[in-house]
Amino acid sequence: MAQDRKLRLGAFMRPVSLHTGAWRYPGAYADANFNFGHLKHFAQRLEAAKFDAFFMADHLAVLNMPIEALRRSHTVTSFEPFTLLSALAAVTERIGLVATASTTFDEPYHIARRFASLDHISNGRAGWNIVTTSNPDAALNFGLEDHVEHDERYHRAREFYDVVTGLWDSFADDAFIRDKESGLYFDPAKLHVLNHKGPQLSVRGPLNIARPVQGWPVIVQAGASEAGRQLAAETAEMIFAAHGDLAAGQRFFADVKGRAEKLGRSRDSIKILPGAFVIVGDTVEEARAKRAKLDSLVYYESGIASLSIALGHDASGFDPDGPLPEIPETNQSKSGRERVIDLARRENLTVRQLAQRLGGYSGLAFVGTPQTIADEMEAWLHGDGSDGFNVMFPYLPAGLDDFVDLVVPELQRRKLFRTEYEGTTLRENLGLARPENRFFAGGEAGAR
Repeated sequence: MAQDRKLRLGAFMRPVSLHTGAWRYPGAYADANFNFGHLKHFAQRLEAAKFDAFFMADHLAVLNMPIEALRRSHTVTSFEPFTLLSALAAVTERIGLVATASTTFDEPYHIARRFASLDHISNGRAGWNIVTTSNPDAALNFGLEDHVEHDERYHRAREFYDVVTGLWDSFADDAFIRDKESGLYFDPAKLHVLNHKGPQLSVRGPLNIARPVQGWPVIVQAGASEAGRQLAAETAEMIFAAHGDLAAGQRFFADVKGRAEKLGRSRDSIKILPGAFVIVGDTVEEARAKRAKLDSLVYYESGIASLSIALGHDASGFDPDGPLPEIPETNQSKSGRERVIDLARRENLTVRQLAQRLGGYSGLAFVGTPQTIADEMEAWLHGDGSDGFNVMFPYLPAGLDDFVDLVVPELQRRKLFRTEYEGTTLRENLGLARPENRFFAGGEAGAR
């Protein structure tokens, strides 16, 4: 890999911090997750720092945890992604706006229309994070008694992607003539009716909105299971990965990019951005003390609930001071379960210690000075462990301000990160090609 590659940086902003103690940290905005004024300020600060994207996860149920834990959670209320990102599109100009949308509990026509609208409203800055939804409680909100099986969810997701991208290609780029003299608003020869009939989905089309500014909004994916990796290799342009160390990141990086190459895709057509929890201090000791303070704010009932969610199995009856027992497989996220079990075994953690870690943050963390954090990010970039990171802030606003004011300038000084945006769209800034319309080559009428 060329050593002049630049880091891609997203900001994981829903919830504004994954750490369950974040809202209690001294000086933190307790309502940061549900205060538009705060979120507007965060987005503008991130844009001023030249971040690639503002990334919104989403949940379709109040998280599946006991009320004793839920009452302490700052994630219990948050904005619907499209509503928030459409509002943020009006107060920003360059930063990408990535929203999560479920292929299990929504319909392709809805998703295609919402993302096409967001792409037009933002002048080409939308991204779709494809998820199959692992939370079984979500099924109960959509008329189901049991969650859809893991593999079935991924089969539907693959077909869902084909339908949504086909709908985005309903119109040629030059279909809308708007000729006042002739009275012709659009050319019917440049309209394609999809007429999709597949194993899981039946969608006629066409989409009732012009082709998105980017052709297609950027496709983002986060699954790490076997099915998730294959879906990513086939469809993703950005991957939100989860790895605890560089060696694991390198294995994932090589695997997914290798799969993409076998499918005829360029390795550079996929940007892999692991989530990275970042705490900045003037010294490494100060940064560690900040993390220790943050972790001390996690209640045991919150930690054990987070552990139960990660395992897909109720952990409340486990011996807090004993080792993690054998955990049967479930229908929830397979990769998330395996990461937690591996962490417990690798570090010989008790259930209490593991719960404390999960209630805080158990994944990749850079805790140190701007220089040591830049060192680690550079090692990942040049060691083919990632193309950048989705940065997770420990608490807001200070955690975000520390990264923007201290780490970004250090990365720029090392020429590892941009000082100006490369273009106006998310695709241009990520270095991704605009996809051709599959039905209209070069904007001209094609197969119908």
